[in-house]
Amino acid sequence: MTSSVFLRPAAYVVNVVDLRPIQPENELVKYPDDTYLVIPAINNHASEEVQHVQEWAEENNLRLNPNKCKEIIFQSSRAKARK
Repeated sequence: MTSSVFLRPAAYVVNVVDLRPIQPENELVKYPDDTYLVIPAINNHASEEVQHVQEWAEENNLRLNPNKCKEIIFQSSRAKARK
């Protein structure tokens, strides 16, 4: 393994410090090689948040892997019962 392999996660951690969600109710969960954007279902700004992360990545010479980007919707059982 080359030293650059070890530097990539470290460089990401240094860069990711300034990545913050636009909306205060949203949350970014950051790991050395991964980031999760958690958006409450009542928030209508999901596409704005995703665009913000994309722009941040481009500004920091990083790229998102669209093949690894997924959307998961969690819903409480009480919300399901109301439908």
